[in-house]
Amino acid sequence: MSRVGILGGTFNPIHKGHIMMAEYCKEELKLDKIILIPTYTPPHKANKDLVDEAHRLEMCRLAVENYSGYSVSEIEIERKGKSYSYITLTDLKNLYPDDEFYFIMGADMFLTLDKWKNPEIIFQKTNIAAIPRDESDYKNLEEYYQNVISKMGAKAVIMKKPVLQVSSTYIRNNITKPEILKPLLDNKVYKYIVKNNLYGSVIGAECQ
Repeated sequence: MSRVGILGGTFNPIHKGHIMMAEYCKEELKLDKIILIPTYTPPHKANKDLVDEAHRLEMCRLAVENYSGYSVSEIEIERKGKSYSYITLTDLKNLYPDDEFYFIMGADMFLTLDKWKNPEIIFQKTNIAAIPRDESDYKNLEEYYQNVISKMGAKAVIMKKPVLQVSSTYIRNNITKPEILKPLLDNKVYKYIVKNNLYGSVIGAECQ
């Protein structure tokens, strides 16, 4: 049996905050591997800013190229349609019935879990690993877990420390400013964005 971390998202684009979340959980929870799962069409987001899934898959692969124990899954992209987590987790559990899953997410997502589609199925298939926004956030997450979703059958680990707080929206909004983006994106991901002129980036921008 393997302990497997699952990190899903649009990854539009993937940034260092995503990798820091995965690495933190991998170390603290003694995970054997991490699966990144780019979404096809997330039910809670508009699709107008989403670049082609082939680009998002490639950026994920580039971002974890130098990390051990990572894979990038096309399970939601191949399925197409809206990317409901309970379906993905059910499919993964059918594929890997002996593995123990840890669904990694930030505080904002964690605090809405009771409103997700079929949350009880999610809780049957996986543990939840929630990462706070800041040092003072831990108590809120713990209270939500104890008072709301634990009563729905959830098993959660509330991580103690926050990681780099950055959003893909912030990156897209600052795509022409290398001085802002260089600390936030893997160098290979940045070069891929520039090469393919994603998000209206300026061709010829440098990232050394």
